[in-house]
Amino acid sequence: MTSSQASSRRAWLCAAASAAALCATATAQAQTYPTRPIKMVVPFAAGGATDVLARVLAEKMAAGLGQPVIIDNKPGAAGIIGTDAVAKAAPDGYTIVLSLSNSLLTNQFLYEKLPYDTQRDLTLVYQIAMAPLVLVVHPSVPVKTGPELLKYVSANKGKVAYGSYGVGAYPHLAGAHMSLTQNADMNHVAYKGEAPMLQDLIGGQIQMAFASALVAKPQIEAGKVKAIGVTGDRRMSTLPNVPTLAEQGMKDEAYRVTGWLAIAAPGNTPKPIVQRIADEVRKATQQPDVQAKVAGMGFELKDSSPEAFTAAYKQERPVWERLIKQSGAKLE
Repeated sequence: MTSSQASSRRAWLCAAASAAALCATATAQAQTYPTRPIKMVVPFAAGGATDVLARVLAEKMAAGLGQPVIIDNKPGAAGIIGTDAVAKAAPDGYTIVLSLSNSLLTNQFLYEKLPYDTQRDLTLVYQIAMAPLVLVVHPSVPVKTGPELLKYVSANKGKVAYGSYGVGAYPHLAGAHMSLTQNADMNHVAYKGEAPMLQDLIGGQIQMAFASALVAKPQIEAGKVKAIGVTGDRRMSTLPNVPTLAEQGMKDEAYRVTGWLAIAAPGNTPKPIVQRIADEVRKATQQPDVQAKVAGMGFELKDSSPEAFTAAYKQERPVWERLIKQSGAKLE
């Protein structure tokens, strides 16, 4: 063996030893994890659907982990502030984020300058639930189905306004897609939340909107708005009589994708710790009271894992990228 070969062999052995040591350290950490409270960051204000879900899960997870799971609300900038705090936290499993698909997926295409790299700085842990929306219209709009609505907006070019709770949010992207494909020249009105959006829809200031079942269902039941259909591939358990838009022939990917709620950890968090967190989330979501709570919020629980979440993320990523580019939305 030459000296260079010997040197290469020593380097390889050192690298292998280092990798083995890191693996052993990660395994040891996972075996003792957790030894102190875990902080679950919610990058939205307290009281919203994401916050409610986080608190329900935190209570259940704490019992399984043997440590408190403390909710830390860090709202602002469409979830960017709280998500960035987790992206920059130590990758030890003691800081995680429960967020929506906007801060974990779509913001990377929407914002020109994002303080974190979603692919590099975050580890996907568990996709908790899908968040389909219901397409609702003002009672004065003379349609009952999705195809009828498409014909209506096309025939009333420039006369229909649709609402959303933010530029680049799904209700904006789906509305922009409808406007473009039907050559409807619809007007987009962005609100600071669902509540004011629904109030303007009820008042007739806008004619249609995509909204959560949590907010829209009481208004649908009161006859203040009409439900046309729901996004995604399955009917909502909380609105079982409202067909999906796909059922009605609206099979464009814009109407079949949905937002979601999920947990992520800082990039490079050891796999055994990621798996432990995922296992506890899964146990929590299998409890009947949690399932009832989530269904009542209009969400559809997923049976997930780090691997399943990663696969779904890779599949959805180009779809959202196309929708955002199509809408022309761009934020600084």
